[in-house]
Amino acid sequence: MAEISASLVKELREMTGLGMMECKKALTEAKGDLRKAEEILRVKSGAKAGKAAGRIAAEGVIGAYLSSDGKLGALVELNCETDFVAKNDAFVAFAQELAQLVASKGPADVAGLASPEIEGKRQALVQKIGENITIRRFARLQAQGRLAQYVHGGRIGVLVDFEGADELGKDLAMHVAAFKPQYLSRAQVPADVVGRERDIASARAKESGKPPEIVARMIDGAVNKVLGEITLLNQPFVKDDKQTVEKVLSSRKSKVSSYRLLVVGEGIEKKSADFASEVKSMLKKDEEPEPEKT
Repeated sequence: MAEISASLVKELREMTGLGMMECKKALTEAKGDLRKAEEILRVKSGAKAGKAAGRIAAEGVIGAYLSSDGKLGALVELNCETDFVAKNDAFVAFAQELAQLVASKGPADVAGLASPEIEGKRQALVQKIGENITIRRFARLQAQGRLAQYVHGGRIGVLVDFEGADELGKDLAMHVAAFKPQYLSRAQVPADVVGRERDIASARAKESGKPPEIVARMIDGAVNKVLGEITLLNQPFVKDDKQTVEKVLSSRKSKVSSYRLLVVGEGIEKKSADFASEVKSMLKKDEEPEPEKT
C-alpha cells in the first residue's frame, strides 16, 4: 500500500478545497494516485451537492456589474444557507462573475445562465464550502440615460436608469434600497392591485358610519396613500421627506426611466429551528423502549 504523505494530502486539499481527512481517505482509496483521488472526491462532491440541495438557501449575496460607460448593468442573487458563507471570498467572486456574465450574454432566465461551465463552478463551490448554493434570479438593465448602481451590505442591489447629476443618481439608488418601491409610477400599478386596495379601503370606510360622500373621499384617500407608498415617484425623497421623488426630479430637470431592485432572500420562507423542542424530541426518542424482538 502506497504511503500517503502529508504533502500529497496538502496538494489534494489545495486542488479540491476539502478537509484533510476527506482528502486522506480519498488518497488511501486511490492508493496514492492524486488524479484518481481527485476524481473520487468529485464523485463524492456530486452526492454532497445532492444532499445539500434539499436545504433552504435563504442567505447570500447580490453580485453586481456596471459597464464602464454606465449604460449596461446587472444584478444576480446568489444564495447559500448561512450568512458566514455569504462573506466567503470565493462565493462573492462567483456572484460577481455571474453578474458580468448576465450583462454580457443577456440570458433569458436562470436556466439560460447555468451553462455546463457555470454549473461546474457552482458544484465545485458546493464541494469546497459544504452548503447548498443556488443561483436564484437576476436583473439586467440597458439604460436609456445612464445607470446608477448601489449595493448595500452585499444584500440589497439597485440599478437606476436616470438622467441628471451623478450625485442625484447615487441618491436615487440609495432611496430605492431604503424604501423598496414596488413600481415606478402609479400608471405601472396593475389594475388588480388597485382594485384590491380599493376593496380594503371601502370595507374600512363603510364601518365608519359616515355619509356616502365622505365614505367615497375616505376610500380615494386611502387608495392614494397606498399608491404613494409603493411607487417610487410618489414616495417622500430619502434626503428631503417634504418633497416626493417626482418633485425632486422636476426641480433638477432630471428623470428616472426605470430601476431594478434585488433583496437577498426576499420571498423565501426560512425554517425556524426551535432548538429546545429538538432537544426534547431527541430525549424522548432516547427514553422510548426498543420494540421487542419476535
